[in-house]
Amino acid sequence: MLDVKEIRKTFNKGTINEKRALQGLSLHLNDGDFVTVIGGNGAGKSTMLNAIAGLWPVDSGSITIDGVDVTKQPEHKRAKYIGRVFQDPMMGTAANMQIEENLAIASRRGKIPGLAWSSKASQREKFREMVAELDLGLEDRLSSKVGLLSGGQRQAVTLLMATINKPKLLLLDEHTAALDPKTAAKVLELTERIVERDKLTTLMITHNMRDALRCGNRLIMLHNGQIIIDVAGEEKKNLDVPDLLKMFEKASGAEMANDRMLLG
Repeated sequence: MLDVKEIRKTFNKGTINEKRALQGLSLHLNDGDFVTVIGGNGAGKSTMLNAIAGLWPVDSGSITIDGVDVTKQPEHKRAKYIGRVFQDPMMGTAANMQIEENLAIASRRGKIPGLAWSSKASQREKFREMVAELDLGLEDRLSSKVGLLSGGQRQAVTLLMATINKPKLLLLDEHTAALDPKTAAKVLELTERIVERDKLTTLMITHNMRDALRCGNRLIMLHNGQIIIDVAGEEKKNLDVPDLLKMFEKASGAEMANDRMLLG
């Protein structure tokens, strides 16, 4: 479903600040794969997601989504295939617009825009049912401005917006990292429920090794812009955090020095 082949990305090439963020990274996801992504700071996790989303072009290599080569397509043209939730709850929504207006815009993502951008009465009940499934009491607040919601509520709405059209690929960039532990657990639970229900092919970056091991059917670890660990199925289920750290040290020849990940 997703084929990433030998992609490379270097920032500030030829300068003293040159950074080789991706170094021939290749990745294949089958339909319905839920892959968690871990790695230290600067490993290339977000760069990989941004490259797949089309935020910036890769220097070389190719990216194919559902059989379509999107390597040279800009971000807005890939929107028809991709749903995304960012780390910052303030991103991904229009704060000054109502919940239902945000959902209406999301439902038109990747489609030819028209003049009737706001939600219609026929859509309102559908949106109400969808929001009710979040179990956050927002179904009676569809006219509330998104900017008035808490971080967790806003991230849940953003998740709903990202998945409303059942995208070919869902990208989650540490989408629970900015939330308190209780709220993060709630949003992660919602994520697993939606991904499982709609059988969404998903890439989820997380700094929390326990979440990475518990969620999904596959785990990959990046280091220096390359995938150095790729485990799935029973092998993944049988791993714990110490096992994962040992695998990292063996594969990279270095110790995991990211305190945020170790404490996650």
